[in-house]
Formats: sequence, C-alpha cells, structure tokens
Amino acid sequence: MTYDEFNQFCEALISTTHVVQWGGSHVWKVGGKVFAIGGWADDRPAYTFKTSDLSFEILKEQDGLRPAPYLASRGFKWIQNYALPGLNDEDLKTYIIRSHELVASGLSKKKQRELGLLN
Repeated sequence: MTYDEFNQFCEALISTTHVVQWGGSHVWKVGGKVFAIGGWADDRPAYTFKTSDLSFEILKEQDGLRPAPYLASRGFKWIQNYALPGLNDEDLKTYIIRSHELVASGLSKKKQRELGLLN
C-alpha cells in the first residue's frame, strides 16, 4: 500500500481528519484521537495502528511487524507494519478499520453522536 492509497482509505472512514505532523507522518484521527499513522520508517512505507490486547500479542511476533515505536513503549497497544513480509493490503485495511472502531468507541457517547458514529 502506498501512502496515497493509505490516505484515500483512511479518508473514506467515517468522521476522520488528516494532519501531517511528527516529521512528515500522515496522521489520521477520529474525534481528535489518532487511529492510524503512515510514516516513521526509513526504507519503505510504514503504517501504525491501535489493536486489541490479543491482536497486539499475536501481531508483535510476526515478521515485518513490531510494537509501535514511542507508543508501545508507553504501554499502548499499537503495532507498526514496517517491513516485509508484514501484512498484506487487505489485512492491513482490516486492522485500520478496527483501530478506527477502537478509538471511536473510546470517545464519549455525546462525541460519538456528534460525529455520526452511533446509529
């Protein structure tokens, strides 16, 4: 997945915003909270996302994936897809969607309603 494809995918998720920060990384937020980051790798695109506790334990052991620099060291369950083989594009998209859901579910019910996240 290229950064352009990553940005198009994240933009299509409900109530997202995009900023470029932290050294030129593509940072995607829902309700002002980060759910995905494109950047922070030297030789190829890298993508960082929030996971459940179980997914974190499974993914951190796979080749091309690691606990996300800075975030995981602070106890947060974030994974970075940074090298081959890593995740294929479809699996990466699934984890980004789940990250969006995890972050959105942590927002107040009022904020979720304002953003159209509740039915």
